[in-house]
Amino acid sequence: MYKGRHNEHAWILVIALLCLCLCDCCASQISYSISEEMNKGSVVGNIAKDLNLNVQDVENRNLRIVSSYNHKYFDVNLRTGNVFVNERIDREESCPNTVKCSLKLQALLDNPMTAHRIEVSVLDINDNAPEFIEQTHSLNISESMSPGERFFLPIAEDADIGSNTVKTYKLSQNEYFSLDIQSGGEHGVSAELVLQKALDREKQPVINLILTAVDGGKPAKSGTLQINVNVLDVNDNTPIFSRSLYKIRVREDTAHGTVIIKLNATDLDEGMNSKILYSFIKRVNIDPSNMFSLNSETGEISVKGTLDYEETPAYEVRVQAMDQGTFPRSTQAKLLIEIIDVNDNTPEISVTSLMTPVKEDAELGTIVALVTVSDKDGGNNGITHCKVVGSVPFKLKSNYKNDYSLVVDGPLDREDTSVYDVTITATDEGNPPLSSVTVITVHVSDVNDNAPRFMDSVINVYMTENSPPGSVIHTINAFDSDLEINAKVSYKLLDNTQKNIPFSSMININSETGDIISLQSFNYEEMKTFQFKVQATDSGVPPLSSNVTVNVLVLDENDNSPAILPPYSEHGSVNSESIPYSAEAGYFVAKIRAVDADSGYNALLSYHLSEPKGNNLFRIGTSTGEIRTKRRMSDNDLKSHPLVVLVCDNGEPSLSATVSIEVVVVENTADIQTQFRHVPIKEESFSDLNLYLLIAIVSVSVIFLLSLITLMAVKCHRTDGTFSRYSAPMITTHPDGSWSYSKSTQQYDVCFSSDTLKSDVVVFPAPFPPADGDLISINGGDTFTRTQTLPSTDKML
Repeated sequence: MYKGRHNEHAWILVIALLCLCLCDCCASQISYSISEEMNKGSVVGNIAKDLNLNVQDVENRNLRIVSSYNHKYFDVNLRTGNVFVNERIDREESCPNTVKCSLKLQALLDNPMTAHRIEVSVLDINDNAPEFIEQTHSLNISESMSPGERFFLPIAEDADIGSNTVKTYKLSQNEYFSLDIQSGGEHGVSAELVLQKALDREKQPVINLILTAVDGGKPAKSGTLQINVNVLDVNDNTPIFSRSLYKIRVREDTAHGTVIIKLNATDLDEGMNSKILYSFIKRVNIDPSNMFSLNSETGEISVKGTLDYEETPAYEVRVQAMDQGTFPRSTQAKLLIEIIDVNDNTPEISVTSLMTPVKEDAELGTIVALVTVSDKDGGNNGITHCKVVGSVPFKLKSNYKNDYSLVVDGPLDREDTSVYDVTITATDEGNPPLSSVTVITVHVSDVNDNAPRFMDSVINVYMTENSPPGSVIHTINAFDSDLEINAKVSYKLLDNTQKNIPFSSMININSETGDIISLQSFNYEEMKTFQFKVQATDSGVPPLSSNVTVNVLVLDENDNSPAILPPYSEHGSVNSESIPYSAEAGYFVAKIRAVDADSGYNALLSYHLSEPKGNNLFRIGTSTGEIRTKRRMSDNDLKSHPLVVLVCDNGEPSLSATVSIEVVVVENTADIQTQFRHVPIKEESFSDLNLYLLIAIVSVSVIFLLSLITLMAVKCHRTDGTFSRYSAPMITTHPDGSWSYSKSTQQYDVCFSSDTLKSDVVVFPAPFPPADGDLISINGGDTFTRTQTLPSTDKML
């Protein structure tokens, strides 16, 4: 017979499991059912089969079970896919005061990240025996009681539920009392002691009984209570309540001290035998005096503790009315107090799993966190809505009723925002609604999505000529917005040549610091500028790079002394010129010409005359080099005048050259002609060289004048705001016959000789950007066009 019942119970479990599985399939979740107190390691089910996964996927995708409970009740075997019991489960501990016990879990899988809900129903087993709150209970019964009188007995409590709770009571054999068992439906069963035979105190003053409570488990468990019946005398009327069952409804926010009901019991006796005192009857797990206060004389029950619908939705209280006779008589009534829910609990937001940091190239829909929302209130007060507040690239995706996934909803850029504080709010449907807020911090990790950047696309580097090899002429710096290894930049020169000479033989670059190092000394007169490219590459995977063009401008130094041009030779030999005695003041004696291989002011020459002390017969043009007489000859003057001409450039420091000339005074002009035999005079002849020189001078002059006119025309049409950016052009004349035109960005110096026979034209344009430094650097990087005429016999401009 027991075996048949066991099979019947097994079939019922199978049918229940099938129903749960069907319901779970509709709800997109997996449901299992187990009994409490199962051994550790007991298999609950095979989740791999339920999710249509093979065993390899279970292990490769790192299947794991997560929950919000303090205990890890279940785990998964990655080799078999079986979900097994990891810790002992006590249904009464996990789900106190509830009929249905369900544990909600989540199964997580990686690659891609997916979440599946698991609901495990814990079935009750008969592991608790009924018990009474007290071991001995005394009843005072008057001997005047008539047969049929009833007496309430203490109720036994059983922590189990359903068929495993208390089902019946048994009374030990006796001749006076029987047991009347009453079913209270969902409130269990109770027992009353019924007097079957009149009591005789003189015959038996005390009657000892055993009350046994039996539950419905298989096998059944039981608990006993010792009942001592004291037979009293005379007071033969028992108090009577106006109702045997009182029902009231009380809001859970009722203030302390509020009277919720007034009990009423009457006694037909007189005097002290009719005076009634009210009291609570304690039960095993419930002491009504903790939550409610009972006035023993008036019967008023008021709120004493804090009512909480979510903790206890209803109270079943037993009250007693006892008279004050010598042998008091009492009666009992049942009071059912139903707690009305109010919206006094805010929704609770819990993050069960947080996957951070998130790569900045994460795709839309990537799961960042799993969020669960719960509300302890009931009805509409417990219905919640959850959303993300603010403008962030994330959103909540609903998985189940109150389970959500926080997923990527927009592009992420770590360089723009590296940390997001995602604010999630949950609001219930109560009146007024309550809400709660939680903030999830999401860190964004870096990927190599930014190439190194230079501040400028073209870099101009200025260096002086003759710098020693190994000098650092400039430091390149590129910035990468990425982090760590993705932001580590290395530099290299791109293959290029200058006049068929590879740059690798001229310069080098430090791959880590970006220092550009010269490998040779540069000569401005041989190479004024050159260009190359530098590539900056980060260390990311794959690496990103960018290029920059570097213009190196060699600045001139005053490293060349002036050179005297023929027909005069430099210091060391004496050149001779003759003048007539009758020469007037300003008579042309000779013209010294010199050139300087340098450029700019380093090549701008000045001429100075050194003659014997006290001799003031001659002067020389500082810019033209023409030697002329200051005055007429006198008889006191010597016939031979040795002169030393010093030619200096304008460099720092200045370099110079000297030439010696002996001026001889002759009496007639015929002798002078013979002195010029080394300078043939051929005014009629016009050589090819002079023709080319003339064309060059005319071309340069025309271009200069056209440029000057165009520049002035453009400046005349500039707005007032534009004029503030440039200084007005300025043309300056010099005492030696030269003039210069200059503006804020460039300068032209033109020198003309005041002599009609010989003249020099020197033009200084500025094609390169000015270098930082002193005034010389304004023209220090210029390319100079210098035109010098031939002797006075040539046509001059």
